[in-house]
Amino acid sequence: MRNVLIKLIALVFLCHPAWVFALSGLPDFTTLVKQNHEAVVNISARQSSDTNSGFPSLGDPDIDKRIEEYERDRRAPSPFEGNGLGSGFIISSDGFVLTNNHVVEGADDVIVRLHDRRELRAKVVGTDPRSDVAVLKVDAQNLPSVVIGNSDQLEVGAWVLAIGSPFGFDFSVTAGIVSATGRALPNESYVPFIQTDVAINPGNSGGPLFNLDGEVIGINSQIYSRTGSFMGLSFAIPIELAMDVANQLKSVGRVSRGWLGVNIQEVTMELAESFGMPIAHGALVSAILPDSPASRSKLQVGDVITHFDGRKVERSSSLPPLVGRVPVNSDAQLRVVREGNAIEVIVNIGELPGQQELAQAYSPNRSVQPNPLKLNVEPLDEATREQFGVDKGGVIVSRVISDGPADLAGIEPGDILLMVDNKPVDSPSEFATVVAQLGDSKSVAVLVQRDSGPVFLALQVSE
Repeated sequence: MRNVLIKLIALVFLCHPAWVFALSGLPDFTTLVKQNHEAVVNISARQSSDTNSGFPSLGDPDIDKRIEEYERDRRAPSPFEGNGLGSGFIISSDGFVLTNNHVVEGADDVIVRLHDRRELRAKVVGTDPRSDVAVLKVDAQNLPSVVIGNSDQLEVGAWVLAIGSPFGFDFSVTAGIVSATGRALPNESYVPFIQTDVAINPGNSGGPLFNLDGEVIGINSQIYSRTGSFMGLSFAIPIELAMDVANQLKSVGRVSRGWLGVNIQEVTMELAESFGMPIAHGALVSAILPDSPASRSKLQVGDVITHFDGRKVERSSSLPPLVGRVPVNSDAQLRVVREGNAIEVIVNIGELPGQQELAQAYSPNRSVQPNPLKLNVEPLDEATREQFGVDKGGVIVSRVISDGPADLAGIEPGDILLMVDNKPVDSPSEFATVVAQLGDSKSVAVLVQRDSGPVFLALQVSE
């Protein structure tokens, strides 16, 4: 009897697979797809070929015309070259479409194909290479549109679904889970990516990423791959960031972002201990750019930014996206750890400069904080204090630039600096302040503590 019952249950499950999903806790995506696939579009971006034959003029209009006609006839019939395929989704019924910047970048002609096979020529309203977001507009009304969700509430492990056109296969559906949030990628400082294991391939770019409620929570943008195809790591732009960019592009045609003007680095466990922090988190300020918002505030080199406008800064890569979303010329409240104490610092946020100006500002060849001694220092931990017998003050040399004044004077990484120019230094920020006040000094006395004891060294800082 028991065996018969088991067979009957198995038969029911085979006949009704939806029951298997319901009992196992796995989602059924069919309703979600039916409600949203019509708002997903296929995008073809084309670059017109150059009609110039490439031959110099021979000075005879008739001969030049014949050469041009010959070259035109010799070409392939298609008047387009460099066709690009991607995906997108309609965000309003009057025809605004969201996609990736890299899908339409440099295109002379953009065609949006709808679910009903209509092909509409699209106008590029605006693009933003920094976030890889682009806004298109097609001349149509009463179009199906997606529902915008909230990616800030997205949790790791949540089910997500993508609709797009991988390799040109229209309206393909793939699903997976959120692998991580706030993921930083190289050269993408201002986008806290959503990482998923959803199968994303060329052609999916610009397509929507849905949660189980049928809301768009991201734009599929990048994959990590050694082959060019899916390898289990996909990255989506959070929809809040994308919509903020889209609204700015629609209203003013450009995107402005908040800017602090600091160089930051990760806080290791060793550094956290030296700062008196029980947990390693935050962004350590290693330099402050001149003429930046930070330089006009009370922020100092050596500060660890642990909170920005009430939001905890888990890693150094978490800070730029938080700053970028703050309106320009508004005050932001920073909580920083300085010399073991938590203090509040107010910074009036500026506008992020253009790529060229920013590259120049952050160039390692530019002295962002004058350091004629040519060395870097870090806070002194208790173990090193005991080793060298230093009761208070001092910083440890972490790097010495070759052939600089410190190197020529014999200072080495691991030395303890107690005084610079007869002024005690108790922290990296104080060291930076003292060094910045050296002015045109040609010789600077530095008190160094070593295993053999303290010794003064003279550093020649003249050119």
